[in-house]
Amino acid sequence: MTTRRHFLKQSLLVYGALAGTSALSAFVTSGESSWRMPEEGEPHVATWMGFGPDKEIWGRRLQAGAQDNLATIASAISAFEPVNMLVCEEDYALAAKKCGAGVKLIVRPMDDLWLRDTGAVFVKNAQGQRAAVNFNFNGWGNKQAHGQDAKVAGFMAGAVQQEMLTTSLVLEGGGIEVDGEGTAIITESCVLNANRNPKVSKAQCEAELKRLLGIHKIIWLPGIAGRDITDGHTDFYARFTSPGVVVAGFDADPSSYDHAVTKRHLEILRKATDAKGRKLKVVVLQGPSSVRSKFENKDFAAGYINFYVCNHAVIAPEFGDVKADRNTRDILRDLFPQREVVQLNIDAIAAGGGGIHCTTQQQPA
Repeated sequence: MTTRRHFLKQSLLVYGALAGTSALSAFVTSGESSWRMPEEGEPHVATWMGFGPDKEIWGRRLQAGAQDNLATIASAISAFEPVNMLVCEEDYALAAKKCGAGVKLIVRPMDDLWLRDTGAVFVKNAQGQRAAVNFNFNGWGNKQAHGQDAKVAGFMAGAVQQEMLTTSLVLEGGGIEVDGEGTAIITESCVLNANRNPKVSKAQCEAELKRLLGIHKIIWLPGIAGRDITDGHTDFYARFTSPGVVVAGFDADPSSYDHAVTKRHLEILRKATDAKGRKLKVVVLQGPSSVRSKFENKDFAAGYINFYVCNHAVIAPEFGDVKADRNTRDILRDLFPQREVVQLNIDAIAAGGGGIHCTTQQQPA
């Protein structure tokens, strides 16, 4: 029950390769990075989201449900920190009605709602400067139309008047997980995939991420390519809850394609150390055994790992499996003792193959 974002409307998909198919000749790999991607739990200025499920991609019924879910997520986060919601001009009135006055709406064309993947990745340095990284979103390897989404990262950088850091590397925010102290968890199936970075070696990728994000050690998970549109994003498999502590998913269903890969991920994580030499503490978080029927489909992303950490709270999904939902709440409370755990019904977004984390992007303080 851990299926992720499905291959949406093939008739709308591939329409030419964008940035990222070139070699790494433009990479600057020498010297120490001055930039650092903060861990998600560090203080935020705001959360960015997108009110952007397109009817042609989602269908009318699922689009309406996803819009309701986005408003619910935004409202929950806005109780703890500001929310900037990008919205297409034609949807502005609807977004204003659903989201309410507590969410700031910003008009911006989009192709889809996944701001974690399309949006800028924010970094900062020891001098207090801020910057935004544009990772050249290419529709998850040219699987979906993305002409507008490819411009979202640049728009966000301009909106907050921050320097844009450029790269030839192609990846999405959902494909990288960091602890803020030099360690990252990344799936090879996504970032080292030929549909994103065909001429990039693992060593070149690591060097570039060190330059851009201040990463000194990457724990590579195999992931699994070709099963969902993301080719196996990290944020559905493993998340740092604090430096040295990782919560990881496990699919206990032997018939699931994720069973073997999540078992392998646990083996890797349990043997791993972080950039500071600490052996990781790994907490397993299994998905629900059942979900509500209203939006259930073969692509339903019924995993708890895709939560979002905002100021003073953790925004997490619940799927109607009382035992599993409660277990998730209790584990997250133990892992985040200083934060409120807020569980939400996001079934329509899950039916679109994503989760709460996929819809959000943090702007660190």
